[in-house]
Amino acid sequence: MSISISDRAAKRIHEIRNEQNISDEAPIRVSVVSGGCSGLTYDLDFDNRQEVSKEDKEFEEHGIKVVVDMRSFLYLAGTKLDYTDGLEGKGFHFNNPNAVRSCSCGESFSL
Repeated sequence: MSISISDRAAKRIHEIRNEQNISDEAPIRVSVVSGGCSGLTYDLDFDNRQEVSKEDKEFEEHGIKVVVDMRSFLYLAGTKLDYTDGLEGKGFHFNNPNAVRSCSCGESFSL
């Protein structure tokens, strides 16, 4: 099991890197934190640390390295990161097969 990235999400990540002058070497860090109306919230950001912890899981797709701490990976295994810019909102979305319930905004979930 890994965390995958859709073609649309990969394209948007590359665009953001270009717009903000972020190195192609900087991985995306995905994590789960407490909060939101369903109990857990996704966090997504570029990781500028020089070293990845040996407890982190690493994946690569579309030339994008994804780094996840082990605790978050237990919640995120099998998740696909997608990007939409339609009428229902613009932004990154997590298609998480482990989520039993999520809020209407799609930013928080519970297991």
